[in-house]
Amino acid sequence: MFSFERALSRNESNAEKYRLREKLFGTEDILPAWVADMDIETPSFVLEAVAKRLRHPIVGYEEMPDSAFLAQIAWMKEHHNVEFLREELFYSPSVVATMSMAIEVFTQEGDGVIVQTPVYTPFFKSVQKLGRRVVKNPLCLREDGSYTFDIEDFKAKITKDTKLLLLCSPHNPLGRVWRREELEAIAELCYEKGIVVFADEIHCDLVYKPYKHIPFASLNPHARDISLTAIGVGKTFNMAGFAISSVAIPNKELRERFALAYERVHFAEGAVLSHVAFEAAYREGGLWLEALKEYLWHNYELLLDLSRNYSHLIKVTPLEGTYLAWIDCRGMGMSDRALREWFVKEAKLGLNAGIAFGREGSGFMRLNFAVPSDTMLDIIERLQRALQSYDKD
Repeated sequence: MFSFERALSRNESNAEKYRLREKLFGTEDILPAWVADMDIETPSFVLEAVAKRLRHPIVGYEEMPDSAFLAQIAWMKEHHNVEFLREELFYSPSVVATMSMAIEVFTQEGDGVIVQTPVYTPFFKSVQKLGRRVVKNPLCLREDGSYTFDIEDFKAKITKDTKLLLLCSPHNPLGRVWRREELEAIAELCYEKGIVVFADEIHCDLVYKPYKHIPFASLNPHARDISLTAIGVGKTFNMAGFAISSVAIPNKELRERFALAYERVHFAEGAVLSHVAFEAAYREGGLWLEALKEYLWHNYELLLDLSRNYSHLIKVTPLEGTYLAWIDCRGMGMSDRALREWFVKEAKLGLNAGIAFGREGSGFMRLNFAVPSDTMLDIIERLQRALQSYDKD
């Protein structure tokens, strides 16, 4: 019913991952696989809904309709067994914008914000830019290549000035989907110590069987009471360019504090075409998403098969969610700078260097495999040729 085999080239568009090749990698002669959007077409039912709205010749200021939020509420209840109320939801242009506002609202300059590295770069950069103190609680790398929380370190890092936890769930770049017992251990500590939890759950729909995303707010009443949950359509349906997401804040006191800052910076209601696209995605996206995940998993398996043939050089971290592969390249024995240059010059691939996600990412690279089949085969062929040449040397 749905095909993800081919997509139009983005070379001539303003797509970030293509336009910034020369600036970031020093050459345009690479295949970019870094920015976390898909080179797969946004669903036709989303684009058709936008086209239908454009038949009306006036595109002015509009309120985000309740029907859009209600579509998201229904989706989250059906797919993730969590129920939010309409009054608990705010529009936001992005998860990062919401996270920055949460840092500003629930902490003061000098307060500690817990960040679990390696993690998406804005997690610690947002904290630093706002004059707060980054409290690193590095994740534990296990023997099988997967990661888990370091609860003892978490406990040890908490002081009276620790006010906020930035939780990435599912995790970018590690692809972990946290288990209930892992999240409950975090929730218990945060509730006990009065720490607010900002849960970035933007990748929540991109989880592969048999794994299941557990929304932090669904754990128990205490977790719901201390949490903000950032969710949206950007990753799931490749709609980042619509600049629309939401944040759910069930606790009335936290919601009122957030609302004061929200009104001060004037987030407003976003754009009418984004409202339409957002609602269409949540109302019509179920079958499309299931087909997409099957397709993405096949791409991941191609990469996994290649890594098995060169396991003395690279290993792909076990994946449970997202379309981002976390590749352990420590077997190549390179510095982080040399490793990045090797991918650019030898493999002709533009990836995210693991060190950008924190010191714990040293020796790793992040690869976005949400691409059409011909592009994925190109990625595999480029990487295979480079690894073969490295082995000969």
